[in-house]
Amino acid sequence: MYKRFILLLPLLLFLGAAYGADSATHEFKLNNGLKIIVREDHRAPVVVSQVWYKVGSSYEYSGITGISHVLEHMMFQGTRKFGPNEASRIISENGGRENAFTGRDYTAYYQQLEKSRLPVSFMIESDRMRNLLLKEKEFEKELKVVMEERRLRTEDDPESRTYEEFNGVAFQNSAYRNPVIGWMDDLENLTLNDLKDWYRRWYAPNNATLVVVGDVDAREVHKLAQSHFGPLKPGKLVSPKPRREAEQNGVRRVTVKAPAELPYLIMGYPAPVLNSLKPEDRWEAYALEVLSAVFSGGGSARLPKRLVREQQIAANASAGYNLYARAPDLFLFDGTPAQGRGSMELEQALRAEIKRAQDEPVGTEELARIKAQVVANRVYERDSVFGQAMQIGMLETVGLGWRVMDEYLDRINAVTAEQVQQVARKYLIDDRLTVAVLEPLPMDPDKRRASAGKGGHDVR
Repeated sequence: MYKRFILLLPLLLFLGAAYGADSATHEFKLNNGLKIIVREDHRAPVVVSQVWYKVGSSYEYSGITGISHVLEHMMFQGTRKFGPNEASRIISENGGRENAFTGRDYTAYYQQLEKSRLPVSFMIESDRMRNLLLKEKEFEKELKVVMEERRLRTEDDPESRTYEEFNGVAFQNSAYRNPVIGWMDDLENLTLNDLKDWYRRWYAPNNATLVVVGDVDAREVHKLAQSHFGPLKPGKLVSPKPRREAEQNGVRRVTVKAPAELPYLIMGYPAPVLNSLKPEDRWEAYALEVLSAVFSGGGSARLPKRLVREQQIAANASAGYNLYARAPDLFLFDGTPAQGRGSMELEQALRAEIKRAQDEPVGTEELARIKAQVVANRVYERDSVFGQAMQIGMLETVGLGWRVMDEYLDRINAVTAEQVQQVARKYLIDDRLTVAVLEPLPMDPDKRRASAGKGGHDVR
């Protein structure tokens, strides 16, 4: 039984050395409130620059959902210095790549360049942080782009539509019930003045974090940032309301009927995150992280092994948990029933696996394998300069601080089998469960062919 555990020890020790290596991370703050975090990584002559704003869909309220994402689009449509999409052209001419993304808890903009071109990135980001020209013509154009994006990614995608309706039922008061893309009626009634107010409210140096990772000198980056961002005036920030979720007292269910080829099931249980736990209870978040991997951390985990390959109840099944969310979130399960099986049968099988995790502690060998898998995934995420910048920016923006990423290995390795069993018993309980089921309706053959040839769709 212990042979495979012994073989895993060298891997855990190697990952520990990689994860605990000196990261040469430096933190600065300008007089206007802009936080700057620089991580030196001299393996290649490249640099990633990211500006993270503390605003996303969870900051929005009814009537303006989707506004953070629309503003992200508008950030490429010109300032007093640059015309529409001119900044993107400049980055391209300098051999770089750039993009942006909006999430529930943040909006971020990034460039990846040869290290000597970092001033180009700072020039662009400092300009559009406070000098964006929001014009009606560009606003109407980008709003149509976002609405079409919603049609393609949500309304014409049955699984995405099911997930959206699931969130609307699972969360009653939490702002996590809002889709990042926004509700269509809100988008249709969004105005340019709404956007101007949102930009003035949130896009300010004292609501942003500048993250730079790559072949740079931290002191030089600080000087450069002071030159470009230092003159910007801070904004008057008002913290968003907490919007705490009310306690759930019974199973909630929603059925979505839509044209689809296959049924689909989502199950979710309210769960705490690092931000919502007291320091002495933060082990629970790491235990939930390990529990998620017990269920679906790789091909040998319980759900793919038992439900897909052995019992052939599911075509696919997985679990998910985000310990780094800004507010309490959900511990999720989802899956597609195998041919000839139904959603109820899959739900019962998932419940059986949950009960097994509650009744029986994870074995020593399985726990060692799971920990190695979890840590390896995090280490590989941080192998690139971009991955490092992403984790730093996200942790800073949700309020945890970048140092949390360097605690991850020790905290995961400290999780015991008893703690995994304890959080399964405490949080995966029926009275807090929400279930969403997609019931397929016949698909239009023309739409099926169009969908098959549609391919990927850029976020921006």
